[in-house]
Amino acid sequence: MIAMDTVHTAPFDASEYLDSEEMIAAYLNAALEAGDQDVLLAALADIAKARGMAKVAEDAGLGRESLYKALAQGSKPRFETINKVMHALGVKLTAVPEHV
Repeated sequence: MIAMDTVHTAPFDASEYLDSEEMIAAYLNAALEAGDQDVLLAALADIAKARGMAKVAEDAGLGRESLYKALAQGSKPRFETINKVMHALGVKLTAVPEHV
């Protein structure tokens, strides 16, 4: 009988790869293109984690727990909160024509 080795994997953590402004912008644009609020919130949470949740919360004028709650799957944060978080992350929303 052949022994099967067990393969151990680590969970994927996107925040480990968000190490440049360009990578962050590309990741956020992909999340926006998905058109799903939970995908956007997850992307913002990953970016905040990469930047440091406590620092992002402070820069956004939120408590750290409030930031976690606002970016949790299924939450319904106000646009004002998302705007503050995006400002704290150093990114902004920009509109472009859909069919260019």
